[in-house]
Amino acid sequence: MDFSLKLIDKVGKGYLSYSSIKYALKDMRLWEMYMKGQLKKESAAFTFGGMYDCMLFTPKDLDKRYFVLDDSEIVNAIVTERPTITSPRMTAKYKNWLKDYEVEVKEKGLELVSQEDVTKAEEMIQRLKDTGVLEGYLQGDYQHEFNTDLDGIPVRGFLDCLGSNYITDLKSARDLMKFRFDVRSFDYDIQAHIYTQVLGIDTFYWVAQEKSYPYPIAVYEATEETLERGRAKFNRAVQLIENYLDEKDCNTFYIFDTI
Repeated sequence: MDFSLKLIDKVGKGYLSYSSIKYALKDMRLWEMYMKGQLKKESAAFTFGGMYDCMLFTPKDLDKRYFVLDDSEIVNAIVTERPTITSPRMTAKYKNWLKDYEVEVKEKGLELVSQEDVTKAEEMIQRLKDTGVLEGYLQGDYQHEFNTDLDGIPVRGFLDCLGSNYITDLKSARDLMKFRFDVRSFDYDIQAHIYTQVLGIDTFYWVAQEKSYPYPIAVYEATEETLERGRAKFNRAVQLIENYLDEKDCNTFYIFDTI
């Protein structure tokens, strides 16, 4: 039985993604849960990131995926009832209203976002334009999908931007000066390895942007050393997954570096 069929037999999904591979490096139980759809990744930051990408890369799809919260009526009602209140959105009445509102939006198959987040995303995108980064590093085929084999391993994913002779991935950053360390700790190097090998393009950029005003931006190019580190991690993850598929011990751990 080949690798893809083994995956389908064990976890119901016949390919690997960057996200699944990084889970395999952490813990095979996490990988198994992710592959079976048992890890639900929901957070305000995750929702904002998806909305931001949609506004930048596929703005026509925004209304199909997101619903902008309008809470002015409930806020005004609470303030009218309690004129001295300073935080109407912290009240039980508001939280109960929001919970019901979220259920209604989910039933429509949409994600709820605030007007403040939409405005922030618009300002961040404008900064990309003003600095020239959008024109210089984010021009090409957006959300480019691939579904192929890499050294015999089925892989699937989406590129943020496939340029004429480069690949760019857009990342939000906590601190631009620390982003180079984030590449290692969040395993972005695996992503760079997969994308460059699948597309046959050596030049890979990360456009990192902070989410706090004035939304500073930095562009980082992946070095040969970074791509090689990503390759080593990819190969190690594949070995762990193969052990799992062959029902070998998958409770081992692996150290990539010293501290």
